[in-house]
Amino acid sequence: MRLFVEEGAEVLVTDVQDERGQAFADSLGPNAVYLHADVSLEDDVERAVKHATETFGRLDVMFNNAGIAGAVGPIEEVSVEAFDETVAVLLRGVFLGIKHAAAVMKAQGGGSIINTASVAGLRTGYGNHIYSAAKAGVIQLTRSTAMELGESGVRVNCICPGFIATPMIGKARGLSVEEADEKLDVVKESFKRAQPIRRTGLPEDIAKAALWLASDDSGFVNGQALVVDGGVTGGRMWSDYQEAIDGLKRALGREG
Repeated sequence: MRLFVEEGAEVLVTDVQDERGQAFADSLGPNAVYLHADVSLEDDVERAVKHATETFGRLDVMFNNAGIAGAVGPIEEVSVEAFDETVAVLLRGVFLGIKHAAAVMKAQGGGSIINTASVAGLRTGYGNHIYSAAKAGVIQLTRSTAMELGESGVRVNCICPGFIATPMIGKARGLSVEEADEKLDVVKESFKRAQPIRRTGLPEDIAKAALWLASDDSGFVNGQALVVDGGVTGGRMWSDYQEAIDGLKRALGREG
């Protein structure tokens, strides 16, 4: 959101953490306003879209970015309640965002809807079971609705982040919001060597991808899952491959 405001956008920030959300919106200046909204509730999403259009006059971009780690652990330990909560936020929330933004954008003749998916929706082993399934659903929902809404000039795309250092990583492992914030440097350090590009993925990397998808520069891009992961889903890292080959050479007695 900060990057969007810096580029001249007027933004509506929504969240369920009102104190933090309001403080963040205030930090963005006069071009940002805050509204409480639970993305899993249709009335909240509908009200948010209405508030944005009434405040700013139109809705050019909808960024469905709310997320939780959701259900964790082995599949036999996942409760139905945890499953429902995870899907409600990660998949139903995106569906509701697309649904209510689409009506406005079709009427005004265009717009860009951006959904946050994940590399966990493309490959196994990058997230918990229900999280991964929900993100796979986001990718397919993006592709499907893009085929419908594209005919009305409304583009729908999603972003698939890789290992991005955010407090949600700590919260998924049982830390409080405050503890997750405090441990963010630990997360950043652990992610440095997770992908071929040897630095930690940052929220700014995702913000820049979203800004491009929101802009006219991506005007012919529709129904795509833009992977922003430093190459982690590309396959085995070259250094790991070389280490394995060197080990095989040593085992065969053929050094060099």
